[in-house]
Amino acid sequence: MKLKLVILIMILLTSVMEAQNIIKTMFYNLLEFPEAPPTNRPTILKAILDDYQPDLFMVCELQSEEGANTILGTSLQTIDNRYAKAAFVSNQSNLTTDLQQLVFFNKKKLILVSQDLITTGIRDINHYLFKLNTPDNTTNPIYLDVFVTHLKSSQGFENEDKRLDMVLDFTSTLVNIPSDHFVLISGDFNLYTGQEGAYQELLDPTNAIVLHDPINKDGNWHNNSTYQNIHTQSSRDSNENFNNRGAGGGIDDRFDFILISDNLKNSSTLKYTPDSYKAFGNNGNCYNKSINDPTCTGTFNQEIREALYNMSDHLPVVMQLETDKTLATNNLTHTADYLKFKNGNVVKDYFSLDVNARIFDKQIVIYNSMGQKIKSVILNEENENIDATNLTSGIYYIKLQNTTSTLKFIKL
Repeated sequence: MKLKLVILIMILLTSVMEAQNIIKTMFYNLLEFPEAPPTNRPTILKAILDDYQPDLFMVCELQSEEGANTILGTSLQTIDNRYAKAAFVSNQSNLTTDLQQLVFFNKKKLILVSQDLITTGIRDINHYLFKLNTPDNTTNPIYLDVFVTHLKSSQGFENEDKRLDMVLDFTSTLVNIPSDHFVLISGDFNLYTGQEGAYQELLDPTNAIVLHDPINKDGNWHNNSTYQNIHTQSSRDSNENFNNRGAGGGIDDRFDFILISDNLKNSSTLKYTPDSYKAFGNNGNCYNKSINDPTCTGTFNQEIREALYNMSDHLPVVMQLETDKTLATNNLTHTADYLKFKNGNVVKDYFSLDVNARIFDKQIVIYNSMGQKIKSVILNEENENIDATNLTSGIYYIKLQNTTSTLKFIKL
């Protein structure tokens, strides 16, 4: 029996070792959260976050600490309680506004070391210092500086100058960041074109920390179908159904960004994963339409686009970082979080599984009591009933890919 247990443990450890050390990031303008309609936005946001599962969730237009707690307690609720948040700090740059930035993070992968802010003439720029949760993070830390901002909105030279002033307040602080730190800045930049001074200043190669647009998409983004696959605003063709909160007009602007430091392009310690940067929910065929338009089909399905339409007038931007270091945990969950037996775990010819839709297209593997792989099945809507007719009587284990535990069943 001990040998059987050892074999099963080895199977589980192998799956952990093979898992990539990925840090998934997301920036999202939450649109006056939590006050803007509809009232069920915390659960709508949960559907979006469950779909992408970010390890670093950066937001703006958060109105209160109560809203932050709602996101943590509802939208980011998980069985393993893996998320935490930074401290909510009311805007110090302009005390008349209630819109603030904040980060939420997977505490199994990231450790929040400190936080501060840069004051500007409009809104704070929030700064969070993380280190990766590696086994040797005390003696050999890997630091990630994360900035979250919401630049001045609207067109016109005056507003462009205000955006530039905010960015100058940011870039002037880069000299204080050690050169071996990795840096992200994300936010609703409210930029209409890559020729704006704020964008040019952010990417100025003479800055103390050189930043890059991961997708290298400089251009005149506003109302230009050439860039429709990276547009993030507005997810709605009209705001009439939302008490006139937010913008309408359909998808035609690239307002939302995540920029990376130069060392994230080529370091093996921590680097940007090529082709991982996306306007989440944008299938590249929704120019000047609502994101939930039935004709905007593609990788992002109708269900997730409906959630994005109802959540905010912006789309999130997402991208991944990867490291060659071992994280203390790879954010793996339990098979039982996603699979349950419908009619008990004692089976004859077939057994039925209650399958979470999030794991359709994932693989389950069935092992016997000796730890030997018997069969594998790709889960989908058609095969929730698993054929067990060819299994001999005995004890078997089901393991979902990239998880750390099994489900046991008995074949009669």
